[in-house]
Amino acid sequence: MELSNAKVVNLPKILDARGNLSVIEEKKQIPFEIQRTYWIYDVPGGEVRGGHAYRENEEFIVALSGSFDVVLDDGRERKIFSLNRSYYGLYIPKGIWRQMINFSTNSVALVLASTKFDLSDYIYNYTLFKDQAI
Repeated sequence: MELSNAKVVNLPKILDARGNLSVIEEKKQIPFEIQRTYWIYDVPGGEVRGGHAYRENEEFIVALSGSFDVVLDDGRERKIFSLNRSYYGLYIPKGIWRQMINFSTNSVALVLASTKFDLSDYIYNYTLFKDQAI
């Protein structure tokens, strides 16, 4: 999969004096049905999350609170996406290596996934990933 298929998606933002609201709907803002939802929080300073690719799973990541960077790599090109607003998210297709870095204090990353957890879907070895990507 090529890195150019990863993209930042602006989510609907409904403004209200009582507080704003944004929404994510499967097959509307994201191109897949949601099979799993998880969130990452309380990340100690300097820690890195991710460090893997998926054979089949697609993901959509939103910074619900705070900020962090997502480093994507397709084996040929590397790009950094900074997420720091709760009204946009990052779509990551299958076959893309990802790492999450530079977590701010109290940041919360919401991750929507296209598949249920399956350890065999993960590629943890970057050399193996790169060999398969080329």
